[in-house]
Amino acid sequence: MRNLIPLFFIAFIVSLSSCRKDFETVPSSGNLGFSKDTVYLDTVFSHIGSSTYTLKVYNNSSDDIKIPKIQLGKADSRYRMMIDGLTGEDQDNNGFGDGRIFNDVELLAKDSMYIFIETTADITEIANNNPTEFLYTDKILFDNGSLQQDVDLVTLIKDAYFLYPKRDAEGVKETLLLGTDGEGQPVKINGFELDHNDPVNGDEYHFNSTKPYVIYGYAGVASGQTLNIDPGARVYFHAESGIVVQPGATLNINGTDSPDSNPLQNEVTFEGDRLEPLYEDVPGQWGTIWMREGSINNNIKHLTLKNATVGLLVENCVLDIEYSQIYNSANYGILARGATMNNCKNLVINLAGQTALQCELGGSYDFRHCTFNNNWASSNQLAVQLNNYFKDENDHKTGYPLTQANFYNCIIYGSNNIEFFLDDIKDGVTAFNHDLRYCLFKFRDSGTSLQNGHEEYNFIRTGLTEGVANGNTRNKDPKFFDVNFNKLNISDDPQGGAYQKGSIDYIIASDVLGHTRTSNPPDLGAYQSAAFPE
Repeated sequence: MRNLIPLFFIAFIVSLSSCRKDFETVPSSGNLGFSKDTVYLDTVFSHIGSSTYTLKVYNNSSDDIKIPKIQLGKADSRYRMMIDGLTGEDQDNNGFGDGRIFNDVELLAKDSMYIFIETTADITEIANNNPTEFLYTDKILFDNGSLQQDVDLVTLIKDAYFLYPKRDAEGVKETLLLGTDGEGQPVKINGFELDHNDPVNGDEYHFNSTKPYVIYGYAGVASGQTLNIDPGARVYFHAESGIVVQPGATLNINGTDSPDSNPLQNEVTFEGDRLEPLYEDVPGQWGTIWMREGSINNNIKHLTLKNATVGLLVENCVLDIEYSQIYNSANYGILARGATMNNCKNLVINLAGQTALQCELGGSYDFRHCTFNNNWASSNQLAVQLNNYFKDENDHKTGYPLTQANFYNCIIYGSNNIEFFLDDIKDGVTAFNHDLRYCLFKFRDSGTSLQNGHEEYNFIRTGLTEGVANGNTRNKDPKFFDVNFNKLNISDDPQGGAYQKGSIDYIIASDVLGHTRTSNPPDLGAYQSAAFPE
């Protein structure tokens, strides 16, 4: 019943435009036309319903016709249809059509109708030996006998580990405890703690690459525990879901280099659970990876994360991150609050609704050969912002020291005039230490509100120096391959702003893809320069 709700909604809409008078018909002659001969429903997870797909059927004749039967080829088909606002015969005797068989479907001369198609399948019921992927097929059959025509249906179904809040014997849904509020009341969110001995998934503190993981709600890593994620693991998050690393817990993502022929083979990937191409680059499909204050020794290597609300939320804890990519975040790629991130190498962040890298409430940071770019369509977005204070609702500021924020051999760029912003409390007490060396950054003050002579303008300009002394370059196009498709590799064009502009003093031997850095002096950012593919 639940799976038919989207079809009922479509049925209501279609019914509004399907009122017509009765008409005389003749039997179909087997000459129907179709908008496609095969309907490919995009990859879905076992047990999870697909999106709705359409097939258009044409009556090209001059006669009003009646199609005696339209049905799915398999009696127990996992596909379901809706035709002309109807859901078919009630074979289950539950008062609702099951979307498999339709009798005497009428179609006007030179007219057409839509068939809406969905699927939900259990891979263990339809595949032998329980493979992790199964190509499920069926047909839509029109008419009978020698006049029968058909359209193929094809869907790739993936098996997966499903992690979600359980319900107890009384039906109460599990929640994840975050602590207590100012009045001592518990603060909870929709989520659950991982289990070393889950009866279905086994050890949920060890994500492997045998099957994808699909997470509903926030998966909690309990204090004293470590979530280890193997090379090649695939993790998909439902809306408003993510991972919470609790105080005393650790996140350890262990991706490794992948061959050029399959660049994601050993990469760990985090993304939303909508697998249709339409959602491939849609920001904000899921929540965040939240490393809470007091979590310890978090480590990320070779992670590709995309389409979150906040990619990584790092609160007053330690995180080392290397060879990783974060794309299409609705708010922030990384939001670090008082964090210690002193080992950040070959990190790429592109496209965020607010800031690609936001370091606030002080902290300690060291970034080498990183690329931060933001081409989000907003005049307020930034690639990087540094901050050392908290401002309450009464505009009172409390300082938090920024002990260091080092950027060496990095690119900080984007579509706005100003992409690197320094936000200091300027109280004469709170540290605000930042150091850019051999970086390409975007700070084009012409036409902005930061005019020469204003205190804030002078402060920012002083902090973003360029020239021989520190090797920085300002406002020169890095010549990325295609920022709109998250391809921030750089050209070997000597005119490019990032080509051989780095320093050997800060070099990381290989780039984000594992390619040896051969340029001398080295290129800026996370990628070794190369000729773009034709």
